[in-house]
Amino acid sequence: MASSQLREQRSSPDTEKTPEPRSCPGVQARERRLAGQSYLMTRNQKRYSRPSSLLGVQQYVFTGSIPFSVLSPTGSHVEWCKQLIAATISSQISGCAAPEVVNRECKIGWKVDHRVSKRPNLRQVFKDAQRVIPLDEVPLVPGETIKTTAKDVMYICPFTGAVTGTLTVTDYKLYFISLERDPPFVLDVNLGAISRLETISVQSHGENTRGMEIVCKDMRSPRFAYKTEEQCKLEIVETLTKYAFPLSNDLPLFAFQYKEEYPVDGWKVYDPVAEYKRQGLPNESWTISKINSSYEVCDTYPALLVIPTSIKDDELKRVASFRAKHRIPVLSWIHPETQATIVRCSQPLVGPSDRRCKEDERYLQTIMDANAQSHKLTIFDARQSSVADTNKAKDGGYESESFYPHVELNFLDIPNIHVMRESLRKMKEVVYPTIDELRWHSAIDATHWLEYIRLLLAGAVRIADKVESSKSSVVVHCSDGWDRTAQLTSLAMLMLDSYYRTLRGFQVLLEKEWISFGHKFASRVGHGDENHANSERSPLFVQFIDCVWQMMRQFPSAFEFNELFLITILDHLYSCLFGTFLYSSEQERTEKEVQSKTVSLWSYINSQPEDFTNPFYVDYENHVLYPLASLRHLELWVGYYVRWNPRMRPQVPVHQNLKELLFLRAELQKKVEELQREASSSRSISSSSEHASSPSHSGDVAADRTNQCHSNSAYNASNAQDAVDVCSQPVAVDTPDTVGLASPSPSPPEVMISKRSKSPV
Repeated sequence: MASSQLREQRSSPDTEKTPEPRSCPGVQARERRLAGQSYLMTRNQKRYSRPSSLLGVQQYVFTGSIPFSVLSPTGSHVEWCKQLIAATISSQISGCAAPEVVNRECKIGWKVDHRVSKRPNLRQVFKDAQRVIPLDEVPLVPGETIKTTAKDVMYICPFTGAVTGTLTVTDYKLYFISLERDPPFVLDVNLGAISRLETISVQSHGENTRGMEIVCKDMRSPRFAYKTEEQCKLEIVETLTKYAFPLSNDLPLFAFQYKEEYPVDGWKVYDPVAEYKRQGLPNESWTISKINSSYEVCDTYPALLVIPTSIKDDELKRVASFRAKHRIPVLSWIHPETQATIVRCSQPLVGPSDRRCKEDERYLQTIMDANAQSHKLTIFDARQSSVADTNKAKDGGYESESFYPHVELNFLDIPNIHVMRESLRKMKEVVYPTIDELRWHSAIDATHWLEYIRLLLAGAVRIADKVESSKSSVVVHCSDGWDRTAQLTSLAMLMLDSYYRTLRGFQVLLEKEWISFGHKFASRVGHGDENHANSERSPLFVQFIDCVWQMMRQFPSAFEFNELFLITILDHLYSCLFGTFLYSSEQERTEKEVQSKTVSLWSYINSQPEDFTNPFYVDYENHVLYPLASLRHLELWVGYYVRWNPRMRPQVPVHQNLKELLFLRAELQKKVEELQREASSSRSISSSSEHASSPSHSGDVAADRTNQCHSNSAYNASNAQDAVDVCSQPVAVDTPDTVGLASPSPSPPEVMISKRSKSPV
């Protein structure tokens, strides 16, 4: 029944998709996927699986002509996506008619409410689409205020043409609405996502007209034109500049004004002591030290550090003086069986004269000795060897195998932050606002973005394999230990530890490896800073999340969270709505009282976890994931980078149908259990009848009726189980760039399940 309904829905005129042209990237993506295999390794054996089923969630593509045309997640990313789902269903790029209910609302001057403070269940998406507020009211989040409004402003849409409407600037967002179209057109941009404002030529739109381009960090650049006669329109640019870059104008970030209350406190997600205890720490070799409680040893490290037990405080301070930014080697993760560790730090300050530090050499020897399974320590330097040599000439450098016995040094050849920034800039030119279909693959290749994703995944696989297979402890560093180091350690830990692949565990991973260990979010993202040319800006965190998405695509059942979760994280990396990613160190966040004065992103996520949960998740406990890090197995994350471009043929997201299907499955499973209990009860009655002392005719009839009842119950249970099995079948998915199966199978194909002899607490 469920499968037939699903087929009918797919074949209906509203949801039927036209065939992809032969040049569509989805065809080649499918060919690449079918040609390769990714594999998942148990603790005792390595096995290959069939080509992985895809993660069929490509829901975040925007079309300027859809109802409500919501272009940005105003605080509540899920609410925005829900409206986008309803809008996409009701209207495609071809301009098909919107649903009757939406048209009726628009005619009487109402529109959909997509405010962040509303958080209904995903199953109520279509009911939510009917909840309305007056059109003349700008939706505001708690604590948000309107700063200026200008009428007769023209939005120059690169996809559907210019449209005139009202532009409102608040202290949190830019909000544009036009009533020229039916239904109304809405454009919504979080001010935190704005990188810079530029004046553009708009002579074609008449005299005394000024143009403005808003270059955003999230791969889009909306343009506006307005007449210069009216003072209120001139104030728009001034006000927009003031509140888009609050720190440059002596204003607080909006996160300190946001007043939403959630039932879950996201600041309690990460407790370092609890996380280290989960890993089995402290133990005889490693201790949780408070030597950095006042951030005096290292001001970019957290207050609590896991260091070797035998190292004294004065030795630790000498090691700190020999490492860049005082970022000493500290433990990030320990293997529950072998005690092999992942240790992170910064480069040693060797310099051109090959300086030595006996305490540092002894420190690394102690790390190696803590692991009785191996007599070698492997150092993974994320840099290119030539760059490491250049750094050495500038008083940086790397560990010499002559001075560090039993140490193996490996360079991973990952380019620096400036190369990554330029690569993403080229990517934006390819995907927005127009796409050259004939040169799509070559243009993507020319950006080298996927090549850098490949280098990161390949490096993380080498680290994970060294820890898991060789049972060797590893030390990971780049130059300062807060960019490529965080990428590599967190990816390797994601491969090694299934806990980090859960919704809660991934939050802990980000809090620990990125936030507490001092990734420079303020510098790399530029929160509230108008200096867009700052050479410190770089999309390192976006690159990491892209790597996670690539792993999810290869292992679609291994992660408890879904694609929406990753996109929500990236959108609020820029939004400045939550305090989670603000500032660059634990010390700065403590001084700014971030936890007491702002809301955590995890409060929002964990208040509605069902929206971010992968319905096909299987807990592959004690399994190691080894993604295939080759270009033919990697794909451009269209669902994120190209979501603003309607030319990529927007599709109805599948996760809505999957949730409905799994809900049906749960209901059928309950029915199966009820019928099985009924059948078991009938069996007991039948058995009692057979052992009755008087085999009378009436007794025989009663027994026959009992047996018949038992037979009917078993038959009904069988039918119900068949229905459950139907819901469990792989669901066909057809998305713009990927075609395949998303399978909720309970165990990976051709993989032997083997439990660790010792599991984390």
